[in-house]
Amino acid sequence: MTPKLFQPLDVGGLTLANRIVIAPMCQYSAEDGRMTDWHQIHLGQLALSGAALLTIEATAVEPEGRISYADVGLWDDATEAAMARVLESIRRWSDMPIAIQLGHAGRKASTDLPWKGGGQIAPSHANGWQTVAPSALPFGTQDNAPTALDRDGLARIRDAFAAAAARAARLGIDAIQLHGAHGYLLHQFLSPLSNRRDDDYGGSLENRLRFPLEVHDAVRAAFPADRPVTMRLSGTDWVEGGWDIEQTVAFAQALEARGAAAIHVSSGGLDPRQDIPVGPGYQVPLARAVKQAVSIPVVAVGLITDPDHAEAIVGTGDADMVALARTILYDPRWPWHAAAHLGGRVRAPDQYLRSQPRQYRHLFDVGGSAEN
Repeated sequence: MTPKLFQPLDVGGLTLANRIVIAPMCQYSAEDGRMTDWHQIHLGQLALSGAALLTIEATAVEPEGRISYADVGLWDDATEAAMARVLESIRRWSDMPIAIQLGHAGRKASTDLPWKGGGQIAPSHANGWQTVAPSALPFGTQDNAPTALDRDGLARIRDAFAAAAARAARLGIDAIQLHGAHGYLLHQFLSPLSNRRDDDYGGSLENRLRFPLEVHDAVRAAFPADRPVTMRLSGTDWVEGGWDIEQTVAFAQALEARGAAAIHVSSGGLDPRQDIPVGPGYQVPLARAVKQAVSIPVVAVGLITDPDHAEAIVGTGDADMVALARTILYDPRWPWHAAAHLGGRVRAPDQYLRSQPRQYRHLFDVGGSAEN
């Protein structure tokens, strides 16, 4: 019997070959928002991994929405052309579906590269700019305070998400994931810790959901109806009085009612006071709670490194898919190894078929290269 992890799944009309998806992972290697050769190398190797879906890293919908000055963007013809070159190269050799995560960093924007400390860069310094947010509350006490968005600012950012979605459609991208997690702009609207507005976009849960839902609706309208739009959420802020799993479930149900195709459940990132019980599968209970409340597919993520653990997550129905991030950076052939261990099958490039170990003669499906 085929392991659950290696059974196909339909997500909003997109057929996935198995339940392993590659999570979006920032590379901090773009130039003025434009992808570089690094992205071709990075995404290219992951497109040969045997996973079911490759997700492009958090992609800013406007320059001020980047986490750092080296983030990828999709806001003009130059950023679109750079991404097109990378995608053309990947698709020549892989038929793996490709999704993109569209986002805006809000008050967590204008930072340095992680390997240079990752601290926020002041607007007056090179590579820095003035950040925006629902309210003029900085992420850290030493950070520059963001500017609270007015109605025109909200409309501009909502339209920027829709424009980026239209560019993604032109690029032939198979799915969009909206970044509503990890303390970035949409999450900042959701959490009462960062949203202190007294207008229609703050206060009650209904009001705090309003702008993220407007963004979803704008993107859904701008992206072809036969391609899925999904959202990544933080299931909790891990801070008392903040965003929590009950509010996450309500938001997930609202998204499903508006046509969202899947929910990817992560956590944290909004407040430095977060107290996260990090361990294998520590976010799976959050995914399970969402899974029990919606009928659309749910993705679990977070320190999932063992194939048996991944199989248990999808086999027991805690989630429909598992997403790998650091795990697949460390081992880009993790899906191969998981299939060998569990008795599943994966797609592999024709050029690599002879690497199949003798004890796993039925591991590879033939014809994994897009050109064949």
